[in-house]
Amino acid sequence: MNRYPFPLLLGIVLFTFSGCGQQAAETNQFAVIVSTLNNPWFVVLAEAAKEELEKHGYDVTIFDSMNDTAKETEHFENAIAAGYRAILFNPTDADGSISNVKKAKNARVPVFCMDREINSTDAAVAQFLSDNYSGCVALGQYFVKKVKKGNYIELLGLVGDNNTFNRSSGFHSVVDQYPDLKMVAQQSADFDRTKALEVMESLLQAHPDIQAVFCGNDAMAMGAYQALASAGKDKDVQVFGFDGAGDVINAILEKKITATVMQFPKLMAKMAAEGAHEYLEGKRDFQQKVPVNVELVTQENIKKYEAYGKKE
Repeated sequence: MNRYPFPLLLGIVLFTFSGCGQQAAETNQFAVIVSTLNNPWFVVLAEAAKEELEKHGYDVTIFDSMNDTAKETEHFENAIAAGYRAILFNPTDADGSISNVKKAKNARVPVFCMDREINSTDAAVAQFLSDNYSGCVALGQYFVKKVKKGNYIELLGLVGDNNTFNRSSGFHSVVDQYPDLKMVAQQSADFDRTKALEVMESLLQAHPDIQAVFCGNDAMAMGAYQALASAGKDKDVQVFGFDGAGDVINAILEKKITATVMQFPKLMAKMAAEGAHEYLEGKRDFQQKVPVNVELVTQENIKKYEAYGKKE
């Protein structure tokens, strides 16, 4: 004999499905997953994304992957399991992050990439990316005018990140044409200020006679400058960065840093947030990769700029 009468069992089943449907409808959570919050630039990107999403009434949680693909995977799994409606994403690795985005896609959680791309055109809904290559072409052109001849060092960002490759490639597409400029060392400092300080201190011992340092981001530029200052070489060696971070904008004003390339993290975050909102409203025809212009910032035009953007 059945323990429960059929009508009672049917009622339980209907109640269960009704409750699940109600819970799904009430879910209003967004995840903003960023590669690291140890860099102020990414803090601005994450907070700007959160602010834009909150304007549309969404609840937003920021996750820090700490440049660790394993932590990133954990964040994706948690967001998917919790029923988050969408993910705004700053990847840790162009190849290694693809599986996480596809996992979200299979769970019908749309992903929008910001600043860093993944090497896939069928995983994320859209990717909003700074034009890193052309930005470093412009920086390279300025570099050859300011340095003219001598030895230089390049500090690379994260291995496996397309921004690292594109910035370096854009820079060398110009500078390698000038035989009077010689790169005596090229080493990764992972986009990290402390690591750049340590790497630069070591490289200066091996290569004391340098005229410039090209850094793949502003955090590394500040680390390199700190090492040069400690060695008493800051007045003799020009430093070039990329990002438009607040401390480098101030350093350019003070003539400590020669130039950087301004990215616009708030704009990228806004575009990604608007895209995600439009997706949930029914839009599906998104451009896969959306380039966001960058601008060369120098001691000559610094008064037009402020931290992470252009003055109004």
